[in-house]
Amino acid sequence: MAATVVTPVTPTELDPDRCGSEEESRGAEAEEESSQQQTGPAAAVSHSRLSKLPLARIKALMKTDPDVSLASQESVFIIAKATELFVEMIAKDALVYAQQGKRKTLQRKDLDNAIEAIDEFAFLEGTLD
Repeated sequence: MAATVVTPVTPTELDPDRCGSEEESRGAEAEEESSQQQTGPAAAVSHSRLSKLPLARIKALMKTDPDVSLASQESVFIIAKATELFVEMIAKDALVYAQQGKRKTLQRKDLDNAIEAIDEFAFLEGTLD
């Protein structure tokens, strides 16, 4: 019994001597575009690599809201990214207060100071009490 191995060959650059039809070049462009705009499980994998937070847990937290019955992967990813940016922003602001106290470790009082000093964090006042 003979086995045949087939390996796909994809050109890395266009050969100027080759005369390809316009339809072939459009097909290659469409293939490139579709590979850039993935949907489904492959897109979810790429989203999870971009997010530092566990997307499954974020989705579970989103579903605890009675108004949320379904949550798309895109919406879960956006919430995760927004959360990351928020935590990064408040941590950087709290770090300023830690450095003023000549410390490298963030403490609760640093977060309290950042929340009190920055208007954007006014909605958090009293949450750490």
